[in-house]
Amino acid sequence: MRADPVEQPGSSAGEGDRRAPAAGAHARGLAGAGEPLVQVRDLVKHFPLTRGIVMQRRIGAVRAVDGVSFDVHRGETLGLVGETGCGKSTTAKLIMRLLDPTAGEVRFDGRDITRLRGARLKAVRREMQIVFQDPYSSLNPRKTVGSIIAEPYAIHSLKRSKGERKRAVQALMETVGLNPEHYNRYPHEFSGGQRQRIGVARALAVKPKLLIADEPVSALDVSIQAQVLNLLSEMQRRFGLTLVFIAHDLSVVRHMCDRVAVMYLGKIVEIGPAEAIYDFPRHPYTGALLSAVPVADPTASRRPRPLLSGDLPSPANPPEACRFHTRCPKAQERCALEEPPLEDKGRGARAACHFPLTREELAAIGVRSAR
Repeated sequence: MRADPVEQPGSSAGEGDRRAPAAGAHARGLAGAGEPLVQVRDLVKHFPLTRGIVMQRRIGAVRAVDGVSFDVHRGETLGLVGETGCGKSTTAKLIMRLLDPTAGEVRFDGRDITRLRGARLKAVRREMQIVFQDPYSSLNPRKTVGSIIAEPYAIHSLKRSKGERKRAVQALMETVGLNPEHYNRYPHEFSGGQRQRIGVARALAVKPKLLIADEPVSALDVSIQAQVLNLLSEMQRRFGLTLVFIAHDLSVVRHMCDRVAVMYLGKIVEIGPAEAIYDFPRHPYTGALLSAVPVADPTASRRPRPLLSGDLPSPANPPEACRFHTRCPKAQERCALEEPPLEDKGRGARAACHFPLTREELAAIGVRSAR
């Protein structure tokens, strides 16, 4: 008899200490309670640029992440948004320790994991998992779905017997909306949405505390995106997960996230509760992103909307002081000389801007939710 799909990947005896009592929208009330699950402090990742083949010499560095600090509270969903190349995925990989940071600190569940190695790092990785962006390249085409989902059990020496693993995998497949009878099928026999469900099942196998979803729906059809988003929300509620959600689609982020962090050229320029960010964004870059969100209103679509001037600067040579000043319509001399700190702008939100947006300016660029 198959195990109950609800109980198998959820809490078991001894698991009560590692689960948050609430998730999703309830995390707003927990935002100040206790120690955050993830604490990122002054995180830096520079990728060296070299010249030469035999005798290589360093000529610079790509400053992918350059001094990022934030917390992720237990049970909440934190959204990371920004243009391509701003450092969102690199930040996620640094938290997961898939990349070693150049500087800074990542604390997970009160422990500094920045310099862990070997068995200690392996133990921490059991408690944090990631769902990758591309559901096609993230699954091994030579392995069956059953062996893909069961691989975390083998890596972490869990459920040693083949029968126990098979029952656990089939329960997970049923939990994420897959047919357990497809246990022996290969990834090419599934659609994109089904493959992403396989990725979610693989991530849930080891009962993680933290799940990072790195643009999990950007490669899927619009009709399938809602199904995967609803699946992630359901899994978060059922298993008390803490979720870091990376996306480009700001309407999706508003639907999914309790708090939002906006990144630009390796730095966080604004962070706060989703309601504050969407109702009254203070940073001009956040306002520009929101003004570009399509609105189902024909009269609103005819409004002139200012576009960001210029191209995105190279992360190998970012502008001095405020990195957004070369494209900002409000930039003044101070912006090119002094880097703005990430300061409280009200309603729990912080923004790094010397001249934050006003309600009148937001209304002029078509951000109609400001109030």
